[in-house]
Amino acid sequence: MNTLHSYLIYYLLVINAATFIIYGIDKYKAKKAKWRISEATLLTMAAVGGSIGAWLGMKAWHHKTLHRKFKYGVPIILLIQIALMIYFHLNH
Repeated sequence: MNTLHSYLIYYLLVINAATFIIYGIDKYKAKKAKWRISEATLLTMAAVGGSIGAWLGMKAWHHKTLHRKFKYGVPIILLIQIALMIYFHLNH
């Protein structure tokens, strides 16, 4: 495995862990009626590689599961990212 692949794996681990934690923090803040993390930030975290963490966060904390842009958007982002990973793996 070359260095670029190693960096990509580390990046994906970190961004997904961070996204999972951020979804948990936002759920906690929602329950406590405190300042919230914006939906744009939550979706951006999924889009920049944290879609697995977002999906797991939605499932673990039952957070944003009724919002259409999350209910459908996060799985679509995840599928696109999986397709891109397969494409790049097969073509490089």
